[in-house]
Amino acid sequence: MPIEILQTHKLLDTCEAALAERFTVHKLHETDDKEALIARISPNVRAIAGGAVNAELMGRLPKLEIIANFGVGYDTIDTAAARAANVRVTNTPSVLNDAVAELTIGLMIALARRIPQADQFVRAGKWPSAGMGLFSELTGKTVGILGLGRIGKEIASRAQAMKMRVVYYGRKRQPAEPHIFYDNLVDMARDSDWLVVIAPGGKGTNGIVSREVLEALGPNGNIVNVARGTLIDEAAMLDLLQSGGLGGAALDVFEKEPAVPEAFFALDNVVLSPHQGSATNQTRNAMGALVVANLDAHFAGEPLISAVV
Repeated sequence: MPIEILQTHKLLDTCEAALAERFTVHKLHETDDKEALIARISPNVRAIAGGAVNAELMGRLPKLEIIANFGVGYDTIDTAAARAANVRVTNTPSVLNDAVAELTIGLMIALARRIPQADQFVRAGKWPSAGMGLFSELTGKTVGILGLGRIGKEIASRAQAMKMRVVYYGRKRQPAEPHIFYDNLVDMARDSDWLVVIAPGGKGTNGIVSREVLEALGPNGNIVNVARGTLIDEAAMLDLLQSGGLGGAALDVFEKEPAVPEAFFALDNVVLSPHQGSATNQTRNAMGALVVANLDAHFAGEPLISAVV
C-alpha cells in the first residue's frame, strides 16, 4: 500500500505531481472539514509535506515520522514537539539563496531610487510638467546585515558588487568572513546606512529590531526586511517612517501577513512586496524537489538531505 502523507498547504504543481506519484496525499488545505479529515486519516499518516504544524496536529498523528517543510524558515513548525515525539523535520535551504539575495538588492535599489514611485509618476502623466527630484544610491554606503547565514552571505557578495561596505551582526563572529563583526545591534545600526534583516524567525528573534535599533539607524537610514515580519517592531517602524525618524523601508514581509497596515500605503519612503523572496519558477521548483527528495530519503532509510531535527 502507498505511504499516506498529509499536505498542509498549496505547493507547486511540479511538487504536488511528484508527491502524487509516490504517496497517497491528503490535502488539508482543500477540505472544508479539516477536523473530519484528520480524524479519518490520523491512524495512517506517516509524513507531512508543507509547514504550519503545531504540537496538537502532531499529537493527532500517532504514526507521524517526518515533516518535510517547504521553505528555509521552519518557525511555523513546533520543533520542540517534533523532537519530543521523535519526528524528523527537514527544510529547503540553499536552493533559494540567490533568489532572495537578488530581491534584496532589487528592493534596495528600488527604495534608493524610488523606482516604483517613478513608474507611477510617469504613468500619471506628471513628467512633462515637473521632475521627481534627486534621491540616493548604494555606492559608497555601509550595509549592516542582521544574520550572515547562507542568504546573508549572498546578499553581502552582491552588495560588495554595488561598491558597498558590508558589516554584520550575529550570535558570534565568523572568522572566515572578511566583514566587520558587531556584537551589538544598536551599534551596528548607528554605523550603517542600510540595515538588511535576514535572520531566522522564532521566539529568539521576535522584536530584535526594536525602536532603539530603528532610532539608531536614524533619519537617513533605510531598513530592508526579507526574513520575517516579527523580527521588527512594526508599530515603531511605521511611527518613525511617518515622523522622519527613519529614512525608508523596503519590506517583503510583515507581522501579520497578508494583512499590511494601511498607513504604509501613503508613505513615499516605503517599498512594499508581497513576501516573494523565493518566488521564481526556478527556485520554487527546486524547493519542491527538495521536499520530495527528503521524503524519499527518509522512507528509503537513507540520511536526510537537509534535516533540522
